[in-house]
Amino acid sequence: MSSDWQGNIAAATAFRRTLHQQPELGWQEHNTAAAIRDELDTLGISWRSCAGTGTLAWINAGGAGQAIALRGDIDALPIHEETGKDWQSRIAGAMHACGHDGHAATLLATARWLKAHEAELQRKIVLLFQPAEEGGHGAREMIADGALDDVAEIYGWHNWPALSYGAFACPDELVMCGNGTFTIRLQGVGGHASQPELCADPVLAASAITLALQQICSRRLPPQKAAVISVTRIQCGDALTVIPQYADIGGSIRVPDEDTRERVNQLITQVCQHTAAGYGVSCEVQHQQRYSATINHPQQAAFARDCWREIHGEAGLAHGQPLPIMASEDFSYYLRERPGAFALIGSDDGEGHDAPCHSPHYDFNDRLINDVCRWFCRLAGMRTPP
Repeated sequence: MSSDWQGNIAAATAFRRTLHQQPELGWQEHNTAAAIRDELDTLGISWRSCAGTGTLAWINAGGAGQAIALRGDIDALPIHEETGKDWQSRIAGAMHACGHDGHAATLLATARWLKAHEAELQRKIVLLFQPAEEGGHGAREMIADGALDDVAEIYGWHNWPALSYGAFACPDELVMCGNGTFTIRLQGVGGHASQPELCADPVLAASAITLALQQICSRRLPPQKAAVISVTRIQCGDALTVIPQYADIGGSIRVPDEDTRERVNQLITQVCQHTAAGYGVSCEVQHQQRYSATINHPQQAAFARDCWREIHGEAGLAHGQPLPIMASEDFSYYLRERPGAFALIGSDDGEGHDAPCHSPHYDFNDRLINDVCRWFCRLAGMRTPP
């Protein structure tokens, strides 16, 4: 039995590295979906397409009671890889820089083991291979296409290079923040760089607004609120001797709840308009909501921790990570519809797996496939070899 387990993990690792060489962006994961579906066919696991490039699969379909769902995302990012690994991306400008190839491979390893021991299962297991997590609202579209129709609870995870290997962060409530973006268009009066008195300078206003926005979290919100405002883009002008007429600012917010989102958006608009007026330029602010906060359900979070404790012991739960994580996840959609839990699992083993997600130097730690597959199997009600 142990040799079967080792073969399963080896096959999943090879599959992960193959996926890594052929990354596909959100809603473009056609080859990725085909590879996953071919594996499911080989294993004799029933599946259907869900939300286009997503895949919904079932094990022990006749199991008693409502199903437990396990999710793995499959999309890549528009980043040029710089790891130099043998399995480096072969697609210029695209990279699995968040480890979704590892998440998908782990879910396939789980599928292979559960299918081989299907007779031991009590409950129906639903596997969600989800597209477009990276800002594409893939979870929302999977739900709209029936992914949760007979699901009682759902579990997911994300590898986290900032945590030491095996550390498990899965609180009873808020685990990851919600996010949104904003864009600001400043219109001034352009002119010659030698005559600023005849202009209304949007570059100067953009600089002042960028600094002023940083005071919202520190001076306008309670210090107990976990919120972030980051200006990530300023675009203005083309010529070195011309004060431009327009300047554009863009950025991102991270918020723990919808009330804070509303307050932050109001303050961004207020600060931008008042600051712009002080520099004699007009200002238009637009806000775009992305994902809500990822909020675990206490009963399922406790169960998830218990299952991890069986693998890594009590020490595995002592992660030391301040929570919530300020990054965002569309797993939040699932947790708004069904009880469940989402975990961050450490990948930094001191062997080059500490580069953060979304970095061109990021490298998924293949050791996680073994441990997370064991965790998934325990969640599904099945033991695995020691």
